[in-house]
Amino acid sequence: MIHQTAIIDPSAKLGKNVSVGPWTIIGANVEIGDDCDIRSHVVIKGPTVIGKNNTIYQFASVGEDCQDKKYAGEPTRLEIGDNNIIRESVTIHRGTTQDQGLTKIGSNNLLMAQVHVAHDCMIGDNNIFANLVTIAGHVHVGNWVILGGMTGIHQFCHIGSHAFAAVNSIVVQDIPPFIMAQGHNAIPRTINAEGLRRRGFTAEQIRTVRQAYKTLYRSGLTVEEALPKLAELNNGELDEFIAFVKSSSRGIIRP
Repeated sequence: MIHQTAIIDPSAKLGKNVSVGPWTIIGANVEIGDDCDIRSHVVIKGPTVIGKNNTIYQFASVGEDCQDKKYAGEPTRLEIGDNNIIRESVTIHRGTTQDQGLTKIGSNNLLMAQVHVAHDCMIGDNNIFANLVTIAGHVHVGNWVILGGMTGIHQFCHIGSHAFAAVNSIVVQDIPPFIMAQGHNAIPRTINAEGLRRRGFTAEQIRTVRQAYKTLYRSGLTVEEALPKLAELNNGELDEFIAFVKSSSRGIIRP
């Protein structure tokens, strides 16, 4: 299961049933969990920990030094969870000491061809990043997020769970949970109702989310004025939404 042309550092730790394709390089301080499939011409550098049942396609670069000019060779880390699909030519960089020294990707994510995840990003679970999505440093992405092809995310932005950014969007501020965004620069368009239905949200829960969207974006209120109204609507479904809006440091996207 390990091709004879693969180069694996003696310090690397590979779990059970790991497959490594031809001309792949696995460097020092790399740990790969059980049942991973590492295809040909992949480069994985450490310190990197990869969980179980991940598939990494050809020409991906995983755990490389970041592109931040402040980076001076510190032993920062990359952590990847389980059941991820990392397609051709994806690049994922380790963290920097200017943050937590860690880039982290959760489980059950699909990163399509040529996606870039920069240093210090924190990516949750069950996300889909389409081809050529570019995520700058220090970006946080929740769970069940979809980013359309060629979308660019500015550094330090946060993307809330169940959000959707349409193809070729440029995101320079935070996208709250449940919101569908689009444009240059991206603005809120509506809620991600179809995504919520697919994930088991009830009709009543979706109505509550829609009311929250209208309160925040269609009532003419400032964010500060909208927050008490959102609290009145909330019966549990809006906890994450309200907390996200309150904690946004870059400011949320606006029409």
